[in-house]
Amino acid sequence: MSDLLVVKELYTQFFTYGGIVEALDGVNFTIKEGEVFGLVGESGCGKSVTALSILRLVPPPGRVMSGEVLFKGENLMEKSEREMQDIRGSNISIIFQDPTSSLNPLFKIGYQVGEPLVYHGGYKKENALQEALTVLKDTGMGDSEEKVKNYPHELSGGMRQRAMIAMALVCRPDLLIADEPTTNLDVTIERQIINLMHILQKEYGTSILLITHNLGVVAEMSDRVGIMYAGNIVELTDVYTLFKNPLHPYTKKLQKAIPSATSVGKELEEIPGAVPRLINPPTGCRFHPRCDFAMNVCSEVKPKETEAEPDHMVACHLYG
Repeated sequence: MSDLLVVKELYTQFFTYGGIVEALDGVNFTIKEGEVFGLVGESGCGKSVTALSILRLVPPPGRVMSGEVLFKGENLMEKSEREMQDIRGSNISIIFQDPTSSLNPLFKIGYQVGEPLVYHGGYKKENALQEALTVLKDTGMGDSEEKVKNYPHELSGGMRQRAMIAMALVCRPDLLIADEPTTNLDVTIERQIINLMHILQKEYGTSILLITHNLGVVAEMSDRVGIMYAGNIVELTDVYTLFKNPLHPYTKKLQKAIPSATSVGKELEEIPGAVPRLINPPTGCRFHPRCDFAMNVCSEVKPKETEAEPDHMVACHLYG
């Protein structure tokens, strides 16, 4: 598979009254055509900022300072705002965490799902509504002929998320960014949405950047995984290798903190401390204050990304 999206040395900062927030500190990863790439980490590690940086939607006082985002070989950082407007929603779509705040309460679902076709595809409103109905049926929305006439507040959380997925896929984008798509849903609906995205990804051939803190979701959906910590990707490999042979101390800690059938009655391990504030973050490796294997060099030098084994990258002084 050829590379669809290549992110190189991406640095994003927020200029606040309290100081400069170093949100992304040289992020690198690649997403191939037809691939699901999982981006995993604790809250506040920079996952959502990565998505917004790719789309150049970082809100003020944030700014992408440097780096490249190559989409189909073209650097999105060099595009004009008008060119980016044509790309967003058409070639690259995004599903946000909360469909309630993402859907416009003043417009009916059918209109909102079909609107990208009017803007990007030149559809007439009637034809766009018919296509929206087709995509909503693909998402498994029951009684979709009636649902297109509803306003967002008239739908359940699961139905609103299905509408968001339909809106994101209606233009058949090459890349779908799913930012914590099941965060606000109960376990049963979460399972349905995960299965739905998996089916639609195979059917439409869309690549997915799946942003989540849930390793279980990653294990189910992803082909490759990047583990993110405090603005850095510290480990990157295929999903099978990640669970079979994690290398970075942070990845190992994350896995040991997950409840499993073998952990019943046992005390789960925890990662000591907390994610650092990214105003004046730790020098060197940002994980070193919480790491059981920290050495003097860890607090002084940022570890380079090292291929510890074929197609298995890790940024840690224990390797290389």
